Amino acid sequence: MKLRIATFNVENLIARQRMDRSGRADTSAAMALFEIPSGQHRDTIERSLAAALEDDKRQMTALAVAETRADVIALQEVDSLSALEAFFANYVHRIADRRYGHFRLVEGNDRRGIDVGLAARRDLVAQAGAVRQRSHREASFADLDAYDADIARLGLAPTDRVFQRDCLMVDLDLGDRTLSLFVCHFKSMNNGRADGRSMTLPLRRAEARAVRRLVEQRFGDAWTAANWIVLGDLNGCDAFVGPGGSIEPAEGESGLEPLMDGFAVNAAAHLPPEARWTHFRRAWSETLGRVVETHMQLDYVLLSPGLAAANPAPRIDIVRRGLPYRVPLDPAHPDRSIAYLATRNDRYPRVGWDRPKASDHCPLVAEIEVPARRD
Repeated sequence: MKLRIATFNVENLIARQRMDRSGRADTSAAMALFEIPSGQHRDTIERSLAAALEDDKRQMTALAVAETRADVIALQEVDSLSALEAFFANYVHRIADRRYGHFRLVEGNDRRGIDVGLAARRDLVAQAGAVRQRSHREASFADLDAYDADIARLGLAPTDRVFQRDCLMVDLDLGDRTLSLFVCHFKSMNNGRADGRSMTLPLRRAEARAVRRLVEQRFGDAWTAANWIVLGDLNGCDAFVGPGGSIEPAEGESGLEPLMDGFAVNAAAHLPPEARWTHFRRAWSETLGRVVETHMQLDYVLLSPGLAAANPAPRIDIVRRGLPYRVPLDPAHPDRSIAYLATRNDRYPRVGWDRPKASDHCPLVAEIEVPARRD
C-alpha cells in the first residue's frame, strides 16, 4: 500500500485572540500605527483585525495542505480539536480534492496552547476503532529514562514532564497492515536568545530519547521491522544552507541524535542537503554585525528501519509556495534583492513580502510503500 505521509507546522492556528500578555504578533504591527484608547473599543478593533488577517492566512495554509495531496498529515501549532476540524471544514475542503476526517488532537503542555494533531483521508479506514490515539503529555523525564545532568542544570526535576507539547501516538489499522505514527513538536532552538540553540539542546535531546523509548516500549524486540514513523517539527538540524547554497555544518549536537543515529532514517536523506530545507531564518547577528540568512530542515518524517528498507529513496515533496516572497526558494541563487524576489511567479495568489503567508514552515511529504505487516 502506497501512502503519502506529511507533516506541517501551520504556525499558530489558534481559536483565541491572544496567546499571552504581549498580544498577537500578527495584529501588533497595524495596531501600533493608530492611537486607540485601551479598553473595550481597542479590544473590538483588534479582534476584528485578527479575524481578517487570519482568514487571509488560512486560505494560503489550506492551499499548502491541498498541495501535499497527503493521505495522512500531522500538524503542529493547532489550538484545539475544534479549531482543527473547523479549519478543514471551512478552508481545506473548499480547495482540496481529498476529504479528511479521523481528526486527532489532545491538549498538550505548551503554555500558549499550541498542540500537535493529525488528520487522515476520510476513506483511508472505515471500521470503528481503526484509528487509535494515545497521548504522552503526562510522561515525565524519569518515566522515559530521559533525565540527565544537563536537564538537572536547567532546574528541572525527574518528575517534570518531558514533552514541551506532546508525543501523540496514533495507530492506523489498514487491514492487512498497521502503521504507527508518533507526532511531535520539540523545543524551539531560538528561545528568544542568541545562544538559544545550545541552551535548549538538552530539552530536545531528552524529548528525542523519550520518543525512542516509546517506540521501543510499543514494539519491543520487533521495533526494527515494525511499521512506525516519527514525524513533526523537531526543531533541530545538523547543517545550515547559507547564501549561494553553501552547506555549513552546525556546531555541536542537534539534539536529535537519539532518533537519528542508528535508530530511525530521515526520509529526505537521499536528497542533496540544500534541497531538504523546510524553514528559513533571517536575523541580525550582534556577533557578526550583519544579517544572517539560513535555510534549514526542521521538519522530519523519520522512518523505522523496516520502512526505510522498503523505501530506500521515497518520493519527497516539500511545498514552498506558501512562504512569503522574502524567502529565497533557491538558496543557491546569487540575487536576493527585493527587486528580484518580489517578481518571482512562484507563490500562491496574494502571498505577501512578509505576510500574509501559509506558515513559516513548509509541509514535507514522503510517499512510501507500507509493507503488509501486523504489528
